[in-house]
Amino acid sequence: MKVLVINCGSSSLKYQVLDMSNESLLAKGLVERIGIEGSAISHEKTGMKEKFVLTEPMETHRDAIKNVIGALLDSKYGVVASMDEIGAVGHRVVHAGEKYADSIVINGKVMDVLLECEELAPLHNPPNILGINACRELMPTTPMVAVFDTAFHQTMPPEAYTYALPYEYYEKYGIRKYGFHGTSHKYVSERAADILGVNLDDLKIITCHLGNGASVTAIKRGKSIDTSMGFTPLEGLVMGTRSGDMDPAILSYISEKEGLSFAEVMNVLNKESGVLGISGVSSDFRDLENAVEEGNERAALAIKVFAHKVRFYIGAYIAIMNGVDAIVFTAGVGENSIEMRDVICAELGNLGIKLDLVKNKIRGKETIISRDDSKVAILLVPTNEELMIARDTYRLTK
Repeated sequence: MKVLVINCGSSSLKYQVLDMSNESLLAKGLVERIGIEGSAISHEKTGMKEKFVLTEPMETHRDAIKNVIGALLDSKYGVVASMDEIGAVGHRVVHAGEKYADSIVINGKVMDVLLECEELAPLHNPPNILGINACRELMPTTPMVAVFDTAFHQTMPPEAYTYALPYEYYEKYGIRKYGFHGTSHKYVSERAADILGVNLDDLKIITCHLGNGASVTAIKRGKSIDTSMGFTPLEGLVMGTRSGDMDPAILSYISEKEGLSFAEVMNVLNKESGVLGISGVSSDFRDLENAVEEGNERAALAIKVFAHKVRFYIGAYIAIMNGVDAIVFTAGVGENSIEMRDVICAELGNLGIKLDLVKNKIRGKETIISRDDSKVAILLVPTNEELMIARDTYRLTK
């Protein structure tokens, strides 16, 4: 079976086509600037150096999906002769609240739930829903599956997800920790177990998804028992532009001092904070590392603050799980920043976590980077959320 994976943003759409008989990637692409001047699709067929690029107005996600289908059917760059060859479509959906603890075949009831959860993820769920509706319209007989970022974390116990607020806020509004990046955390934990040759049910793993958005998860016997992101992706680690954990009283203080509305303060916390806010340089860690080499002290501080928070959560999750067998680094920074992995692990030796500085000099490849005498395995595992979405889609529709 061939599976089409769709990941819709507000003005972009990423996609892949995989042959699930051997989990091989057939094609992938990106549609950018949907509804904005300069809309374009860039499509890449596996094995071809030349890309298919088309620039034309795409006002809606339906227009984008239509061009994706056109690229997949193209006589030169396409990978199917007919869309009937696509056995199912898997959609990344950010938020399902407490409704679903697993991926699910999409029907009318599921769409109602996704609409209910829009207020929990107002930046993410609406474009996810637009993508689903467009695919259902253009491929009405093809099964669709929703794969949720929050589903993997539904195994967290109440003491991990409950906030110390009046309990009726949870009962009335569902205010609790949900966690995100679940598809990534699940994938890399399973791969880590395979690499180590140990049953996942016998492992305590801490997965570090470190990118512009970042989160750390404690995984015990294959189940998420705590994670750093919360009710929204703003909680937890310092990130590219997000503040992460902070004293909530700061919101009213900034509002009063700067004369900002609550919405404006939230915009500062989401888009002007994190390592960008500290450094004043960039939200891109590569830019920060270059700035550090040039002697920029605030960029150096931003990196230290980020690493400090990652270590904080690693230590907390070791305590929660009463130990750890493996720590996994993934996502853009986790996979590619040799320096960041070094800074994070440098002060963890007394916990049995010892990074091999030679093995660590690698980017974007599956490997063990801990020293031979380290009591805890340290792994680099590139994430593959699209493959996880395809696997769940195949599992539910085959």
